[in-house]
Amino acid sequence: MRALIQRVTRAAVSVDGDVVGAIGRGVVVLVGVTHDDAQAQADWLARKIAGLRIFEDREGKMNAGLLDVGGAALVVSQFTLYADARKGRRPSFTAAAPPETAEPLVDYFVQALRSHGVPVETGVFGAYMLVEIHNDGPVTILLER
Repeated sequence: MRALIQRVTRAAVSVDGDVVGAIGRGVVVLVGVTHDDAQAQADWLARKIAGLRIFEDREGKMNAGLLDVGGAALVVSQFTLYADARKGRRPSFTAAAPPETAEPLVDYFVQALRSHGVPVETGVFGAYMLVEIHNDGPVTILLER
């Protein structure tokens, strides 16, 4: 699994003009699944993101985690995180897991993140989504397990 985490002041995701998920301060997690991913990878990512110290403490250092600042997560499935553009001009997405494999694992990841006490909003798996991200910093981190 891959997760691209962006620290945000606010974020929202819309489908067909309707907001389906929105958060204030927190993180946007764009998550991708590959063929051999399982619950162990989702658990690791959830634990890592819940404790990741990417928010500033009182001294201005990145020393606070999501729960320390009362933040939330907006999780959006993103199969394009497994794009391979090394050859040609059109990326290949063969490394991305098929929807019937990826969707349950993304759902599991969301529940795992919630189990760590993180409030979570989501997009709609497989839908065409517009994601509004107000990147704070900017801080963007790629995690892979």
